[in-house]
Amino acid sequence: MNHSNKPKGTSNGKGDSEQLFERYEHIRRIAFQNTLRLHFKRAAWVTVVRTTLLAKRLIDIIASVLLLMLLSPVFLACAIAIRRDSPGPIFFKQTRVGRWGKLFPMWKFRSMYMDAEARKKELEKLNEMNGGVLFKMKEDPRITKVGKFIRKASIDELPQLWNVFVGDMSLVGPRPALPSEVNQYSLAERRRLEVTPGITCIWQVSGRSDIPFDKQVGLDVEYIESQSLWLDFKLLFLTIPAVLLGRGAY
Repeated sequence: MNHSNKPKGTSNGKGDSEQLFERYEHIRRIAFQNTLRLHFKRAAWVTVVRTTLLAKRLIDIIASVLLLMLLSPVFLACAIAIRRDSPGPIFFKQTRVGRWGKLFPMWKFRSMYMDAEARKKELEKLNEMNGGVLFKMKEDPRITKVGKFIRKASIDELPQLWNVFVGDMSLVGPRPALPSEVNQYSLAERRRLEVTPGITCIWQVSGRSDIPFDKQVGLDVEYIESQSLWLDFKLLFLTIPAVLLGRGAY
């Protein structure tokens, strides 16, 4: 009768404890490799995002400077027209909410009479914007004659190129809201504050004021979740016909 010389509880000359140690050592190596791979992917993703944001900022600076210089004759003509049309300043400064809730002064060419804000309460019941957060009227009596033209042509928004230059805004991004509007936002709607606001956005080239507020929010969230330089260039290109046609501008 042959008897095995291997000690009981061993396999191939290794004890159970040694096999168990090797098994868990293998698991630790796999876990370390997976952790390393995860950190590498995270670092790569952060690098891509930061590089994209830096490129977006550089484009904003260069484009805003060039446009401010090229459009200076338009600025001058608009300033003269506003001054002759109605008494008051040429520019209109309004506090808006930027990224992460930061307040900043947003600039526009003045398109309303000086008592516009005081008259707003009388007109609130005539609000034509669905949702109740924004106030819009197609035939707003507070708008001046020149104001109607520069709004239709989006010329009143041109001073926001300065906001883009200083970094409060970007060429592309959700439109900056008033503090009073943000106070009415739901938790989901506050996602609009996750990115730098812009001069143009998806709903600006898709119908502007004709689009109800909840749809505007949905389109802004869609932009936030899929933003890229390619999408920004696409929206800037689509802004040209949107401005020329003037659909939804009032």
